[in-house]
Amino acid sequence: MAASTAAGKQRIPKVAKVKNKAPAEVQITAEQLLREAKERELELLPPPPQQKITDEEELNDYKLRKRKTFEDNIRKNRTVISNWIKYAQWEESLKEIQRARSIYERALDVDYRNITLWLKYAEMEMKNRQVNHARNIWDRAITTLPRVNQFWYKYTYMEEMLGNIAGARQVFERWMEWQPEEQAWHSYINFELRYKEVDRARTIYERFVLVHPDVKNWIKYARFEEKHGYFAHARKVYERAVEFFGDEHMDERLYVAFAKFEENQKEFERVRVIYKYALDRISKQEAQELFKNYTVFEKKFGDRRGIEDIIVSKRRFQYEEEVKANPHNYDAWFDYLRLVESDAEAETVREVYERAIANVPPIQEKRHWKRYIYLWVNYALYEELEAKDPERTRQVYQASLELIPHKKFTFAKMWLLYAQFEIRQKNLPFARRALGTSIGKCPKNKLFKGYIELELQLREFDRCRKLYEKFLEFGPENCTSWIKFAELETILGDIERARAIYELAISQPRLDMPEVLWKSYIDFEIEQEETERTRNLYRRLLQRTQHVKVWISFAQFELSSGKEGSLAKCRQIYEEANKTMRNCEEKEERLMLLESWRSFEDEFGTASDKERVDKLMPEKVKKRRKVQADDGVRTGSLEIVLHVK
Repeated sequence: MAASTAAGKQRIPKVAKVKNKAPAEVQITAEQLLREAKERELELLPPPPQQKITDEEELNDYKLRKRKTFEDNIRKNRTVISNWIKYAQWEESLKEIQRARSIYERALDVDYRNITLWLKYAEMEMKNRQVNHARNIWDRAITTLPRVNQFWYKYTYMEEMLGNIAGARQVFERWMEWQPEEQAWHSYINFELRYKEVDRARTIYERFVLVHPDVKNWIKYARFEEKHGYFAHARKVYERAVEFFGDEHMDERLYVAFAKFEENQKEFERVRVIYKYALDRISKQEAQELFKNYTVFEKKFGDRRGIEDIIVSKRRFQYEEEVKANPHNYDAWFDYLRLVESDAEAETVREVYERAIANVPPIQEKRHWKRYIYLWVNYALYEELEAKDPERTRQVYQASLELIPHKKFTFAKMWLLYAQFEIRQKNLPFARRALGTSIGKCPKNKLFKGYIELELQLREFDRCRKLYEKFLEFGPENCTSWIKFAELETILGDIERARAIYELAISQPRLDMPEVLWKSYIDFEIEQEETERTRNLYRRLLQRTQHVKVWISFAQFELSSGKEGSLAKCRQIYEEANKTMRNCEEKEERLMLLESWRSFEDEFGTASDKERVDKLMPEKVKKRRKVQADDGVRTGSLEIVLHVK
């Protein structure tokens, strides 16, 4: 015992000690292993050798083996119907029809609800010309599963192909007892029509419209009668349909179809009666198509006045419904007013306008008034342009301006339109009074601009000056106003006044666009050919901002001055700018400056000057930085270009 124990101990191999636990230099991934396996086709098995059966004994042996395999598969899982079907199809391929039937029957015992099983079984019988067997199977199928339409379709198709019309009709009748879907009824009707059995088809339609009482089915029934020339029958079908649906379930499609039928029969008075009857009873929202067809009919066969009356009255009724439902739906009012303006008298139009403007927005917020105010605008324009009544137009404008809550917000458009109207009426004092009132009550940039534009057109420059002064008191930060004022003085030839305005402007503590203002002032001095003043302006601007574009513009100004020493002065400014911006954090701006300097030296400088600027140019240094994902895994590298000097 002790000896065997000692021997056992000797047989146990020693565990190898791994000295170097660092990962190997070459790592093999799972993907590589799988790829290699696929490349070498390690898992592919060679195809089984082909068998050649030479005698009956070998054939019987082969059949026995295959059957045993199929039976084993079935035994393992009886519910897998595909195994049964494969088994039966294999038997069928050997012309063993009786065995195949037996397999199908066994399968039906397992799952008689499987549609594919019944279809394959019946197809096998039909393929092998076993008609009575196939009939038997279809009979069992439709008895067992009567709601599967596919069985009925296949059964009737088979009987029809065999020429057994009576048998097919009998199957259809059995099917109709189950009240199937609409397509089944259509199939039955089409079957009868293929054999010119119109009376039978009519009988089927009679049953069909009662089982599926939809409007479209009644219409199909009537069109069937019309197609076969039974116009009286078709009319009776339409009349029965109207009576069947009554006033509670009226549908415009039925009346449109009925009217078109009568139109084809040239019964135009009947058509009118049908349309009017339907339009009186169907709600307007549901009768859009009906009205459209009625309009088309009247255009074809009615007089022009009748057509227009129908269209206008219909649309007017629609708009009335809309504005009653929501009086603050201003878009509906606009559409309504457009309609009445095109066709009604002035008093009617005024009445609708008065009703519309009475719906004042309940909340005093400008966004709620934006659509509403256009009602007043359109009203005033209508009175002026269409009604030609200036006094009423003035009253409309004045009423609208009294209504707007100017302390909270105003509409510059209304004031300006009113002023322009008064000018058209040659009432200049009224226009000035209106604009003066607007500026006093609710000053706005747009009002000032409109008033100044008016006075400019009238060449009233003193008034323009006063207005600009008021404008700038109201908005001293508005650079555009300062520039326009200075430009006005320049046009009038008062250069000192213009300069004083610019000086006042740049001394303002807060400006919305100071760079535009300074540029305008500099351009003004350049136009006046005041080189020294321009230079001083640039110096004053550089005290406020060290922006690179200012330096470049200054240098270009010195260059373009064309005076003696302009190149030296330009170069001096570039040097000064470079010195100032050397400690600037914005490297890109300095680069822009140096590039501008270099282009200047390329054009005007000597070789030593160019070399000097090139030495100042930064060098491009490319650096790579590792990019890591959130989990710390390296995903790549990013190349960064740095300008270093």
